[in-house]
Amino acid sequence: MQNYRVRLESPVSTSFRCQKAADSLDIDVAKKSVHELSVDADITTPFNVGLIVGASGSGKTTLAKQIFGDEVFDFKYDPTKPVIEQFPDDMSYDECAKLLSGIGLTSVPCWIRPIYTLSNGQTARAIAALQMASSDVFVVDEWTSVVDRTVAKAMSNCLQKFARKNNKTVIALSCHYDVFEWLNPDWMIDCNKQEYVERRLLWQDYKRQERLEFTIRECDSKSWKYFSKYHYLSQTLPFGHVRFYGMYHNNEQIGFICYANYVPYQKNKGKKMQMHFNRVVIHPDYVGLGLGEYLINETAREMSKQGFDVRSKFSSVPTHKILQRTPKLWKLINVQRFAKINTKGTNRKPNQGFRDKVKTYSYQYLG
Repeated sequence: MQNYRVRLESPVSTSFRCQKAADSLDIDVAKKSVHELSVDADITTPFNVGLIVGASGSGKTTLAKQIFGDEVFDFKYDPTKPVIEQFPDDMSYDECAKLLSGIGLTSVPCWIRPIYTLSNGQTARAIAALQMASSDVFVVDEWTSVVDRTVAKAMSNCLQKFARKNNKTVIALSCHYDVFEWLNPDWMIDCNKQEYVERRLLWQDYKRQERLEFTIRECDSKSWKYFSKYHYLSQTLPFGHVRFYGMYHNNEQIGFICYANYVPYQKNKGKKMQMHFNRVVIHPDYVGLGLGEYLINETAREMSKQGFDVRSKFSSVPTHKILQRTPKLWKLINVQRFAKINTKGTNRKPNQGFRDKVKTYSYQYLG
């Protein structure tokens, strides 16, 4: 344990009105302009996630500088450039993609747009990814301060999972206590109470008390326009026999998935109609809670109950990894490179059926 002390002092005006205000309540101006923080904490024992929490002005940033050095906040990035262009030159594309996906920024369109065009949550994830690439130990100031609180929890959960999986060390500074459960830190310093909480032996067995509620229901195609910009394929939805489902949180749609019949269907053949899921999107702000997997599996189960042969063919590696986790539900049928999509019986032109230089995965639902 080491003792850390912070003293913050602000100047106080001695103008007539300020002095009059102080005298009206007999305020000791010298004492009221000083804030002192003293806390004993163990920061030297190895850890992955630390949390310094407290109200604005409680000494979080000053304390972090005292512990980790003034340079911890010297990180620079260019908001006019895409995040994927700002990783170190010695990092491969796959390493950049892994880091961005791991921190929860899974939408490729978000990788190639200037950072200033991203939402607050997406920007925070992008900056965290760049910091992780530049150092194994980094401090994030004002963590989740300017985002919706559900988004803050998704971001925090994603951050702690990635830090622990990749043996990074992150210290989050926040004025919000609601991220505690989702960061599940190894230790916490509460600047308001001037307390240190040791959790290195507790976090693995910790059971989160808060539960976020999400619902899935059928929707129409109109909502796709809000999600298409985050998807890697065409903005055009399939035609013909289609179904659309949305995922909702507090009645706000935060996810989309489409099912479509790509294979010509003949009733007299005695086979089930094949319905392929596609256009799976979880809004980038909500990535990190496993919602994509939940949306796919729940809607596939519903489509199967309705008598369809549920399948999918896609090139998304994250989706491939999701389905690989549940072999009892999904069977890998085929893996192809330079795949040609069957356009017979559809409104696509033949040359629209090629996904040149792309590896595609074909799955069938078993559940």
